Amino acid sequence: MLIRSRRGWELPESAATPEDVFLNRRSLLKAAVAAPAIAAAGSVFGGPAFGQTEVAADDPTAGLYPVPRNERFTLDRAVTDPAESTTYTNFYEFGSQKNIWRAAQKLKLRPWTVTFDGMVEQEQTVDIDDLLKRMPLEERLYRHRCVEAWSMAVPWSGFPMKALVDLARPLGSAKYVVMRTFQDPGMASGQRQFWYPWPYVEGLTLAEATNELAFLVTGMYGKPVPKQNGAPLRLAVPWKYGFKSIKSIVSFTFTDQRPVSFWEQIQAAEYGFWANVNPEVPHPRWSQARERVLGTGEMVPTQLYNGYGEYVADLYKDLEGERLYV
Repeated sequence: MLIRSRRGWELPESAATPEDVFLNRRSLLKAAVAAPAIAAAGSVFGGPAFGQTEVAADDPTAGLYPVPRNERFTLDRAVTDPAESTTYTNFYEFGSQKNIWRAAQKLKLRPWTVTFDGMVEQEQTVDIDDLLKRMPLEERLYRHRCVEAWSMAVPWSGFPMKALVDLARPLGSAKYVVMRTFQDPGMASGQRQFWYPWPYVEGLTLAEATNELAFLVTGMYGKPVPKQNGAPLRLAVPWKYGFKSIKSIVSFTFTDQRPVSFWEQIQAAEYGFWANVNPEVPHPRWSQARERVLGTGEMVPTQLYNGYGEYVADLYKDLEGERLYV
């Protein structure tokens, strides 16, 4: 008899709120109030991605979604209202305020290419639409934990990062993958702030990048990922703090040298390379023991590795001398 142990993220589907049920509930609530109240609520709850402008006009990938859900990745909390998760975001390329979604609509999605270079068998540049056609798209429900002590639960669409690494064909001597976002200060006003080390850079070890949880995001809530959430290609590494999940990626460089990431360059004492979630290791300026759930304001205990420790802790077992958290 086959006995299968349920993994830490493989909780009953009833623990997550399906999007159709969630959206239907919102529709019923909206219908129950008067028209003036609907108009007022729209300004607060109508998210840019799934309210006023459902899909960016210059995103040609809408026909790819929704994609099949991978049922191995479920949640222990309700999916965050998309009107919250698409309007409360960080995107420093367009400014440092949270309500950045309006400014981020200036992001031009096409043409967009992705480059693989460094220690690879052959350097190549791929058009984003061609890349998506070659990747096994699926949906995963993931927790997301920001270093600022807020969290959300999101249905990401995309593909395993391992599939991209396989496409890039790094050399056996490569140990890290370095990701960079675009650099266009004429389009992105935040990049005119010279005190930041543009472009945004992040990195993972190849072991992290090929872990089954590492995910490259192209969609969100069954639609193309909104501009303010990192269109057309972003990273999701749910066991790490959110600043590791770089947005709007244009290149993957494979190297044998550990990179210095964007926030590490700015303040290494507060933002390290590893940035794994740990409730017992505070940020130098605040506690990480609890987190505020976006949309509800509920304060809940933070979980080690954001609840994914059982399947990523082995990545760090021989790194006792490293600062693995924050």
